[in-house]
Amino acid sequence: MSAAEKTNLLNLDRAAMQEFFVGIGEKPFRATQVIQWIHQYGVDDFDAMTNLGKELRARLRETAEIRVPEIIQDQTAVDGTRKWLLRLNDGNAIETVFIPEEDRGTLCVSSQVGCTLNCSFCSTGHQGFNRSLTVAEIISQLLVANRALGRDPKGDRIITNVVLMGMGEPLLNFDNVLPAMRLMLDDYAYGLSRRRVTLSTAGVVPMLDHLREECPVSLAVSLHAPSDALRDQLVPLNKKYPIQELLEACRRYCADSPRSRVTFEYVMLEGVNDSIEHAHELVKILGDVPSKVNLIPFNPFPQTQYRRSSKQVIDRFRDVLIAAGLTTITRKTRGDDIDAACGQLAGRVQDRTRRRERLALRAGRA
Repeated sequence: MSAAEKTNLLNLDRAAMQEFFVGIGEKPFRATQVIQWIHQYGVDDFDAMTNLGKELRARLRETAEIRVPEIIQDQTAVDGTRKWLLRLNDGNAIETVFIPEEDRGTLCVSSQVGCTLNCSFCSTGHQGFNRSLTVAEIISQLLVANRALGRDPKGDRIITNVVLMGMGEPLLNFDNVLPAMRLMLDDYAYGLSRRRVTLSTAGVVPMLDHLREECPVSLAVSLHAPSDALRDQLVPLNKKYPIQELLEACRRYCADSPRSRVTFEYVMLEGVNDSIEHAHELVKILGDVPSKVNLIPFNPFPQTQYRRSSKQVIDRFRDVLIAAGLTTITRKTRGDDIDAACGQLAGRVQDRTRRRERLALRAGRA
């Protein structure tokens, strides 16, 4: 059997791994053992899995593999933020970012090679789109980061939180994101609690209901505008799923869990969405939605038309929200000196949409 025909075990959550072992005539509990070796101990050599029999290890060598993307660039920002560029088998490359803080370590994970949504203020959108990531390519980002950070399997976690806020729209890759999140939550893999795994979406409304039913992790919504007219320009997906429809889905998301709330992300763009009137509109539309607002100072990238709002403008906007009773935080910009900040991830995308080419052409004419 060639390497290409082997089963990459990183593509399997616990249920799928059990099916795999039953399929080769083994007991389902082998799944728990192997998941623990791979994800908790970072072992990718079957011979090192000492609680498996010699015969089973030999069989796994013949039929299976544990294949992770290769790190082709490793950058550390002055504030300690670390970014890895990971090469995939097909030549595309994605980015993963680790953000260390005093009380937590957050890994920002990508779900697609590029993005189809073309939000005008996001560098990923400008790269175009190639494909969605496999389960293995998503969960490998945790495996690779833990190794690079030198995590001791018997020590404390270094990665305490995961946010699906990297390249791509995770709800448009739900079939692969879901098993990857199940591994993040699995006590025999990464064992993170639901509140420490956050999925960020631009608002693919029908999939929000699926997420609530299948794996209700913490939810973040890229809102960025208080009106459909403005959001249509910034987040084109809004034309398909307008704000009220999105907010109704958010209410449903929180309905079964009284203590949960949605984090609304709002990038601050000078002269575009940052006025006092916009703040009051935002207060009005969020109304009875259990919510928290993250204000994100815009992080520039080449050929962008936008500028970051000044600190005074952001503070004034924040104060309106707080005065209205909305929990509001201005997110601290991290890793911008290595283009690792929010909205700056680009990777190396073999663009099948030709969007990057069109944008470059348009910029040349301007």
